[in-house]
Amino acid sequence: SPSYTVLKCILVIVILFFVLFQKCYEQKQYKNGLKFCKMILSNPKFAEHGETLAMKGLTLNCLGKKEEAYEFVRKGLRNDVKSHVCWHVYGLLQRSDKKYDEAIKCYRNALKLDKDNLQILRDLSLLQIQMRDLEGYRETRYQLLQLRPTQRASWIGYAIAYHLLKDYDMALKLLEEFRKTQQIPPNKIDYEYSELILYQNQVMREADLFQESLEHIETYEKQICDKLIVEEIKGEMLLKLGRLKEAGEVYKELIERNAENWYYYEGLEKSLQPSTLEERLQIYEEVSKRHPRAVSPRRLPLNFVSGEKFRELMDKFLRVNFSKGCPPLFTTLKSLYYNPEKVSTIQELVTGYEASLKTCDLFENGEKEPPTTLLWVRYFLAQHFDKLGQCSLALDYINAAIASTPTLIELFYLKAKIYKHVGNLKEAAKWMDEAQSLDTADRFINSKCAKYMLRANMVKDAEEMCSKFTREGTSAMENLNEMQCMWFQTECAAAYQRLGKYGDALKKCHEVERHFFEITDDQFDFHTYCMRKMTLRAYVDLLRLEDVLRKHAFYFKAARSAIEIYLKLHDNPLTNESKEQEVNSENLSAKELKKMLSKQRRAQKKAKLEEERKHAERERQQKNQKKKRDEEEEETSGPREELVPEKLERVENPLEEAIKFLIPLKNLIGDNIDTHLLAFEIYFRKGKFLLMLQSVKRAFAINSNNPWLHECLIKFSKAVSDHSNLPEIVSKVLTQEMQKIFVNKNLESFNEEFLKHNATSIQHQLSGAKMMYFLDKSRQEKAIAVATRLDKNMRDKNTLTKVFEALLDGSFGSCHTQCEEYQAACHKLFPFTSAFMPATNEDDSSIASVNHTAINHDLLSNEI
Repeated sequence: SPSYTVLKCILVIVILFFVLFQKCYEQKQYKNGLKFCKMILSNPKFAEHGETLAMKGLTLNCLGKKEEAYEFVRKGLRNDVKSHVCWHVYGLLQRSDKKYDEAIKCYRNALKLDKDNLQILRDLSLLQIQMRDLEGYRETRYQLLQLRPTQRASWIGYAIAYHLLKDYDMALKLLEEFRKTQQIPPNKIDYEYSELILYQNQVMREADLFQESLEHIETYEKQICDKLIVEEIKGEMLLKLGRLKEAGEVYKELIERNAENWYYYEGLEKSLQPSTLEERLQIYEEVSKRHPRAVSPRRLPLNFVSGEKFRELMDKFLRVNFSKGCPPLFTTLKSLYYNPEKVSTIQELVTGYEASLKTCDLFENGEKEPPTTLLWVRYFLAQHFDKLGQCSLALDYINAAIASTPTLIELFYLKAKIYKHVGNLKEAAKWMDEAQSLDTADRFINSKCAKYMLRANMVKDAEEMCSKFTREGTSAMENLNEMQCMWFQTECAAAYQRLGKYGDALKKCHEVERHFFEITDDQFDFHTYCMRKMTLRAYVDLLRLEDVLRKHAFYFKAARSAIEIYLKLHDNPLTNESKEQEVNSENLSAKELKKMLSKQRRAQKKAKLEEERKHAERERQQKNQKKKRDEEEEETSGPREELVPEKLERVENPLEEAIKFLIPLKNLIGDNIDTHLLAFEIYFRKGKFLLMLQSVKRAFAINSNNPWLHECLIKFSKAVSDHSNLPEIVSKVLTQEMQKIFVNKNLESFNEEFLKHNATSIQHQLSGAKMMYFLDKSRQEKAIAVATRLDKNMRDKNTLTKVFEALLDGSFGSCHTQCEEYQAACHKLFPFTSAFMPATNEDDSSIASVNHTAINHDLLSNEI
């Protein structure tokens, strides 16, 4: 009938529009797609078409209209709940919001309606490997292999699933079956085939199939592109199999290729098995004859020789490097400084060189040396005495070197480092700035200078320093965040924390946390790429790296700072500034009040101008971004929530925010005692006794003599005894477990024993003294005397600033006189440390300085 024909034509047109709509979505022509969508939905017969509504929502999501997107997708799903397309689209929407668990559920619902849909299976497998649901990933890859057995991604994905599940036999069978399908001539080198063979061999090695691995690599050696790794695998497998003579030949060949690789010498020693010191030295002497310019064969024997032989070899090594001018010489030898005898020999030799060169320009029994030799000797001695903590001598040597050559960057760099080690961070920043001024085009020295400025709490100066290498037109802070420059952000967070700008510090911590989230999320792109390009070894390494990503030092620093700040905000919530000002103004004279109000107005005006500048900058950036979006006719997602310092520092529940940073630390850095002690501090404030017990037990298992742990144990025990209303079962568990630690001792005797056992440690004495005052306020004088003891046999004097901080922050109550006396005593020991310098009228007085460095516990350490 005519009506049926018309209906049929309309249906064909709608299908055509829907196909065109999908095509536009795939090609990211979202606006054109919405036009086709409107054409379909404008027809009354298809106004409620579920799949079209769902696709419209997905398109709107790509344009950043998230709320509308969810509305349309949910409406489409309600109208056609049995459509696999609607469920698939809902899953894609959830995936775009990083709700991977919800997206997986949606994909599973879609597969119930269309179990053999390849695209849904692929999307599901990506989410499963992203979430490390390895069992589910294996099942999905098996379905894909059944549906597409001719595609190599199907085989490779299924094999990787078994590899990650450590079912090596099955993984190897699948890889071998797939390899047989590759028609590669024996003499032809193909990169992708080479990577497949190397991945196969990696699985064999992980399965401890050493003989099979060796035979495999020898069989396909000619078809592997990376010849170096072939030799390395051969050497490693021959050693594992005990074929030492053959292994020795392999490692000799490897050393011929690269005479500086320490790993090759280790393999050569294991294969040759020298029985005497002379035989061991002979190995390195032979290599050194063949490679006279190589450093490693002359450096490595210094690790195991001693006495006169060490002096002889060290003398030769030092003379050669001083003569040719080798700036990293001290770094090369630094690992020997664990041995006092070797340190003494090095000092005796180098001071002798310095005396000889000063008088006659030559080494003892040597030829005449150029003037630069004395310069490098002094440079080395400055580093040497800095490492030993003799900073006055170190400064004397570096000043003499600068006097002779005032244009060498390394000298100013080292002088800054020495001042950093003695705790004078402002002076350190000054000299690093001097070093930077000698070569303003050097990005390394620029970054170092910015880092030193941040350590000295000079945040604005550090930002200006970095702006020399950041993108023009944007602020350095924003650009560094965009580039994920986490060394700057962690140092910046610590600086803001010391300055008491908790909102700004938290902003930096959250930015670092976002970087790690983005790095984790970025792996999504590699799940298909690596299988397509056959970079399988790199892919497996990537997955394993991502699993432990938050073990990185940058994350730990940021998380620790954030937790410490949230704990402080919980203990001392920020009050309303205007109320504080009203209270303070009551005690001021008319002149002082006028001065204060004038200062506030200037500050407000400055802040307003800065805010207007930032607002204009944001508008300009948004305008540029909008223009770019209009040109490309696409947008991936909406803007992320802005981090506002004022909101971050006035969060309703600081402890809950702290736990968010703590969870990754507990999961990945459980071997670090600070993780569990930070956890204790959080749970202590929440009153979670069993979680407190868990934290102290884990910390106790790592280091039972840790001073911070000692404080936590006493606080915990006292809290348990003060809470008599605990449930019986909880009280019983706590009593039993605490008895194992305290061994039926009361808290006072436990603390006294701790002090007695650690009589020479300043840090332990400080913790014990704090707990003495905590348990009995009447013993204040005794506690302060214990904490401030400065005997000659006391070690870890780099922690003296912690004692000074404790005297200032009220850990021992009011003790102004003792604080001044202790400051004067410490100033005699460390005259260059700014924290102990006598108070002046300047902003960097001793008390201001120590407040600024309140959480930087390693000011006097020799960490480089």
